[in-house]
Amino acid sequence: MRRAATLAALLATACATTKLPPATQSGFSLEDDEKGLWRQAEEAETRFESGGIVYADADLEAYLDEVARKLDPSGFAAIPFRIRVVRNPYLNAFTLPNGRIYVHTGMLARMENEAQLATLLAHEMTHATNRHGVRELRAVQNNAAFALGLNTILPGIGSLAGFSAIRGFSREMETEADDEGLRLVAKAGYDVREAPGLFEQLKEQLREENQNEPFFFGTHPALDARVENYRKLIPLVQKDKAGGTINAEVFLRRTREVVYQNAWLDLRAGRFAAAERGARKYARLDPASAKGPFLLGEVSRQRSGEGSAQAALAEYRRAVALDAAYPEPYRAMGLLLLKSGDKTAAREAFEKYLSLAPQAGDRAYIEQYIGGSK
Repeated sequence: MRRAATLAALLATACATTKLPPATQSGFSLEDDEKGLWRQAEEAETRFESGGIVYADADLEAYLDEVARKLDPSGFAAIPFRIRVVRNPYLNAFTLPNGRIYVHTGMLARMENEAQLATLLAHEMTHATNRHGVRELRAVQNNAAFALGLNTILPGIGSLAGFSAIRGFSREMETEADDEGLRLVAKAGYDVREAPGLFEQLKEQLREENQNEPFFFGTHPALDARVENYRKLIPLVQKDKAGGTINAEVFLRRTREVVYQNAWLDLRAGRFAAAERGARKYARLDPASAKGPFLLGEVSRQRSGEGSAQAALAEYRRAVALDAAYPEPYRAMGLLLLKSGDKTAAREAFEKYLSLAPQAGDRAYIEQYIGGSK
């Protein structure tokens, strides 16, 4: 009886309409299945927060929210948008039905200006305001309903709450988010000519890394088709022929530390080309910092190969020339010099490292190296 009742309830909703007015229209209220999606989105948000994958930076989040509000102030009345950054070097972004937008560090690190950021956020915000989550849920239910009585029951709303958001919505919904999102970008005064530039840069990275297209840009529709779609839309939405706001300097300053942190994520994942690109970008953004050369040295050291040790040593020395009180390059130099057989220089580097970092967690190991290099 219980299974029959469940089946009957699901079949009753099988013909639920997938045509819904935007949340920005007057009189908007959540429907019952939509409320379930929002509850599951809130649970997902709690898991993200407790899982340690959220990149916590209040100033950065305030900046991202500020850009979002420029795009669609009316949307915030219906959906409490909040932009969160996820520690992940892969190129992706997704939106949960309740307006939580998650942007990977890899996406932010690859962008060059605020206009490109606005393109991304407007696309994701449109998914939420146009209620793509519940529309996709109903489409899945409608298509699967008659298979329920065979041997399976359609998974509950909870399992679908973030599924479409993360894997990408249907071709129609992705194109809708592109079209309407770019109109928001133009209306906010941004230069929409920057939109294809974001995609072209991403294509370049994908070619270098020999990767499949990421969820945000892949499959629905393919990346090349979406680039072409944006190019066709630009003359239709760009009213100011002279262009609009780009805000490159502001964006790069606000996201500089993300570039650095994401380069480390790339390095730990063995994505050497991406790590080197990120490290060089950071070094350009903050040429006085020793962190950029040190990271470049780590990329060369871990990549290995002919000349890698010499290249790494050169970067470590450049780092200490910029900041003689920065301990990490001395440790790295000591390890390379010891490996090359230069025990005297290695011991000097290790001793300098410990003098600058007396509470170093690896102190006992470094002291062993010092003893062995005498």
